[in-house]
Amino acid sequence: MSLIKQLWLTIAVLLLLAFGGSLVIGVSAIRHYTEQEVRIKNADNANALALSMSQFDKDPVAIELLLAAQFDTGHYRRVELRDPEGELILAREANEHIEDVPAWFVDLTRFSVPAGHAVVQDGWRQYGTVELESQHSFAYRSLWQNTQWLVAWFGLAALISALLGWWIVKSIRRPLHAVVEQARDIGDRRFTTSKEPRTRELREVVIAMNALSSKVRNMLTQESEKLERLRRKLQHDEVTGVANRSHFMKLLQGALDGEDLTGSGTLVMLRVARLARLNDTLGRQETDSLLQEIAHVMNHIASARHGQVGRLNGSDFALLLPDEDDLHALSQELKTCLHPIADRHHASIGLPMSVLEYAPGDERGELLSTLDGALAKAEFDGDRALVIARGSARQSLYTSHETWREALEQALRDGIHLARYPVLDAQGDIIHFESPSRLRLKGDWQPAGVFMPWISRLGLSVDFDLAVVQAALTAIDRQGKPLGINLSLQAASDSRFLGAIKPLLSAHPKAATRLWLELPESVAVHHLEGFRGLCRELRHFGCHLGLEHVGPEFTRIADLHDVGLSYLKIDASLVEGVHDNGEQQIILRGMATLCHAIGILAFAEGVTTDRERDTLLDIGLDGVTGPAIRQD
Repeated sequence: MSLIKQLWLTIAVLLLLAFGGSLVIGVSAIRHYTEQEVRIKNADNANALALSMSQFDKDPVAIELLLAAQFDTGHYRRVELRDPEGELILAREANEHIEDVPAWFVDLTRFSVPAGHAVVQDGWRQYGTVELESQHSFAYRSLWQNTQWLVAWFGLAALISALLGWWIVKSIRRPLHAVVEQARDIGDRRFTTSKEPRTRELREVVIAMNALSSKVRNMLTQESEKLERLRRKLQHDEVTGVANRSHFMKLLQGALDGEDLTGSGTLVMLRVARLARLNDTLGRQETDSLLQEIAHVMNHIASARHGQVGRLNGSDFALLLPDEDDLHALSQELKTCLHPIADRHHASIGLPMSVLEYAPGDERGELLSTLDGALAKAEFDGDRALVIARGSARQSLYTSHETWREALEQALRDGIHLARYPVLDAQGDIIHFESPSRLRLKGDWQPAGVFMPWISRLGLSVDFDLAVVQAALTAIDRQGKPLGINLSLQAASDSRFLGAIKPLLSAHPKAATRLWLELPESVAVHHLEGFRGLCRELRHFGCHLGLEHVGPEFTRIADLHDVGLSYLKIDASLVEGVHDNGEQQIILRGMATLCHAIGILAFAEGVTTDRERDTLLDIGLDGVTGPAIRQD
């Protein structure tokens, strides 16, 4: 039995005891008082009548008239006159007049009042004996009315007590429910905190649980910060803080190979000309400050486009900008932002740049070679020169916004094709299938990198996401296999998506439990509140929510402990070559440990070799996916 039911039962029992006891005591007291008063009245009236009769002549007619007059005016139930031998001389008797009183109540409270007795004298001898009983039927009516008033009062008292008890129980239940929810959250490894209630005992419990949650959260934060420092040491340039050459190359390769991201964009290469001479002229400290300032400006440009900055060597920087196709506007922005840095120093600083557009399927080596050649030409042309290189630029399927819109809307109506790439656990069992989407454009199934930029530009992201969800739910219902699909950034920021996906999931309750929804890691950074709301609403349908391409913002995992995430997919840039790099293994092992501490599965994406797969599973990751992962 719950505590609340016990409290209500206790209140009810106490009220019944108080009511029953008071009612019995009240009725008994009134009944006893009435019996006592009637008994005294019987005795007094009998004595008075006997005295009156003793003073009269003992003429039978006079005696009868006196007794009749007394009976008619004295509210008597019975009056008898008997001789000394007990023989009846005269008698008067009336029926009980009990109206508006239930018979059961009369039987239950029947009065037991002895008759009044007195001796009638005739001179010095006894004439007879008077026996008298007063009419007490009115007492039943009075007792019944008093009982009704008592019941009404206790009914009102019970109602007031119930309302008061309801308020008290509610004031206890609210913090009690909060404590229960917090306990469940901790059991599910979501370390939330609750408001401290006014009830002292509950407040002590909440304070203790909040302290536990805070300690665990602080521990997670500290551990993730340690991992972040180690990751930055491994992947970032020590002077400027941007990605080092090895990490940037992995990011570039991932952008060229990825199916779920924009498959095209722009590469920029910048060179700080005559760096060795600058170092001699400005000194090491000021030169490092110059490099940091250049890196900061490039980071600002990259952040606005969800891009990446890397330092390829001492003097060369690279900028990776997915989905950037306006090369002339970008070139002007680069000049406007970077040239003032050179102008602020007294030394001659050259910042030649080259720009190149890349497309899906391009070879990384060829791109960098073309870009480097263009940079050499820019350096030859002058310190402020910028050369736009011509590589294997993407060929747009359609030539205008309107034709793109018509083609995409028609493709969405025709249906979405979902590919299948397995995510396997350590035993080789299927966790789910990654299902990147395809649209049929110009007669072929095109990967997401071809049409996703236009989906975003034309404001069709929410419609596309909902179509992908519908296709996945239908496929799960038909085939029974768990599928993982990618959602866009707008899924966490557009309320229209949340309002439309809930009816879809409600219509496919079984399939919803096998649906794995993935959003980019950047969603948890830039749209945290929207992401929290999405997780909170979709958690009730049993679907799995996760983040993909996790790595640069992993330190934010401590902020995600209470959102109900199911899994993380660690970016391929952290996975590549893990079997030969002890520091990468330490980072990934720590990431897996932290994920498990808050009940989140950790998967690795972009696994290209069996050695990588074996190493990742050995260090504690829950699953792997990538080119090297095939279902037996």
